[in-house]
Amino acid sequence: MFNSFVESVGSNLTIVFLCEHGAAKSILAAAYFNHLADELGIKMRSVARGTNPDPILSPQTIAGLTRDGLTPTESFPRELTEADMKSASRVITFCELPEKYPQTIPIEFWKDVPPVSEDYARSRDIIIDRIRLLLKKME
Repeated sequence: MFNSFVESVGSNLTIVFLCEHGAAKSILAAAYFNHLADELGIKMRSVARGTNPDPILSPQTIAGLTRDGLTPTESFPRELTEADMKSASRVITFCELPEKYPQTIPIEFWKDVPPVSEDYARSRDIIIDRIRLLLKKME
């Protein structure tokens, strides 16, 4: 099934996780996606982006990932670019995607994930469950 997924996305083997500030949910999701994909031997990577990036990563997210033995994929929040959209096989967003970005690739909305600042463990667990389902489709 992964081979048919790869054929459908061509050489674009990047997942873009997107949240408004690019500092918490997308950072958490990208770190776990890369970790779990590595465990399964899936040759895809993910990046974290924001539509209106904060100046720094969320301290709660950094602390939680550190406790979990992971590191963020980004050292600071980065704004989503058209190049990100063109190089992505899929975008998974926790917020509305601004109209200025072309929606020519698959976009999934994971809007019901609670804020990391309110409950890191709950946010993490919901994101991990969804990533596992996504990776299962790719295997």
